[in-house]
Amino acid sequence: MNTQLPSDTTAERLAHVRWIAGGTAAGKSTAARALAEQYGVEIFNGDRAEHRWLARCTPQRHPHLAALRGTPPGGGWEGRTPEQVFRSMAGLHGETVEFLVDDLDDLDDLGDFDDLGGRGTAEQPVVVDYFGILPDHLAPLLTRPEQAVFLLPTPEFRADALRARYADRQHARATWGSGDPSDLLPLRLARDALWDREVRRQAERHGLDVVTVDGSVPAAERAGWLAARFGLAGPGGAQTPHR
Repeated sequence: MNTQLPSDTTAERLAHVRWIAGGTAAGKSTAARALAEQYGVEIFNGDRAEHRWLARCTPQRHPHLAALRGTPPGGGWEGRTPEQVFRSMAGLHGETVEFLVDDLDDLDDLGDFDDLGGRGTAEQPVVVDYFGILPDHLAPLLTRPEQAVFLLPTPEFRADALRARYADRQHARATWGSGDPSDLLPLRLARDALWDREVRRQAERHGLDVVTVDGSVPAAERAGWLAARFGLAGPGGAQTPHR
């Protein structure tokens, strides 16, 4: 890990924060939006925030994150193996943690961004929707394991979701540039499988929950379960989804 470790007081400062992390195409953002609509919580979108972090990172402290500056769409994928892409991920090395913590500490100052809301409280938490954080890096930010959940899709669910996503030509160009999505999608799926494996391995070590998403649980039901877990609903508000 190349970034500075959280201080002993960081978890206490972030006790109002809840975390939806995990893998791509697992419905993290869908669940977060449902919580915002139904329970009025503020959502911090870490994927959007990463674009601002690129301007704040340095090659010395954040080499993998800084390497993304100026990289054209698809430039980080072509000519590389899934393992190489996986090993180059800033989140694997914890390089985004300090920026994430700083932004959560300064939500009042950052409230003009559309992905940020006002500072949460014990009564109205902030929910982080973010792909790029692993259990090893998230565990020190928690006061109790119920603050976080990792959503991981089945391979079939993810493949179907990403095929549908990249059927949109504009979305495909933003991700792959001039590359052919049908050629690059297998690389993406293999990289994501490596990330999922790492999430499961680390989550077991820290006693953090991983929920498998296969499309069998309606989005509203999953949001209800998350609300109960995060203390946004009564203990009988929802059933735990199938794992």
